[in-house]
Amino acid sequence: MTLLLVSGALFAQVPDQATPPDALIKMVVTDVMASVKADPEIQKGNIPKIVDLVEKKIVPYADMRRTTEMAMGPNWKKATPEQQAQLTSEFKGLLIRTYSGALSQLRDQTVQFKALRAAPDDKDVVVKTVVLGRGDPVPLDYRLEKTDKGWKVYDMNIMGVWLVEAYRNQFSNQISQNGIEGLVKFLQDRNKQLATAKPAN
Repeated sequence: MTLLLVSGALFAQVPDQATPPDALIKMVVTDVMASVKADPEIQKGNIPKIVDLVEKKIVPYADMRRTTEMAMGPNWKKATPEQQAQLTSEFKGLLIRTYSGALSQLRDQTVQFKALRAAPDDKDVVVKTVVLGRGDPVPLDYRLEKTDKGWKVYDMNIMGVWLVEAYRNQFSNQISQNGIEGLVKFLQDRNKQLATAKPAN
């Protein structure tokens, strides 16, 4: 048993299709936090390294298409398949860059994982966590859906605000003013701005 515990600590557990949603979040969050704290370049705000970390350790367990579809609301069905693919790609880029700043700020924070309240046959669940650091505790919840490839995160709630809701009005306004192509261009422009922005610290 001791050997198992030691090997588990040495090799980060990798979630698979059978991993329950709460265990999935715990594995991914623990792995990401350990990676950030072990890499001085990420702590300095090295965006390419942070993006690489997110792509490898977070994106495989997220359903960005579902996230984009929900943020678009009824407008999603008005977009062509090509536009849907473009929007998903650009929105993913925007979210990675938006949250890369938060990742680079990780220092001595710890995460408290709450007990999952869900029935065994639930296909849509919320996993609740709390980030503990120097300031006030920050509630951070994850909404997951059971897919044929295992559980996938498609929405997050940071301090009482769901990500999808936060972007829905913005997307809707862009589309009403400039159409679907206008939203694609808005996301592309935003990503270009963030790509050239200097790290905050």
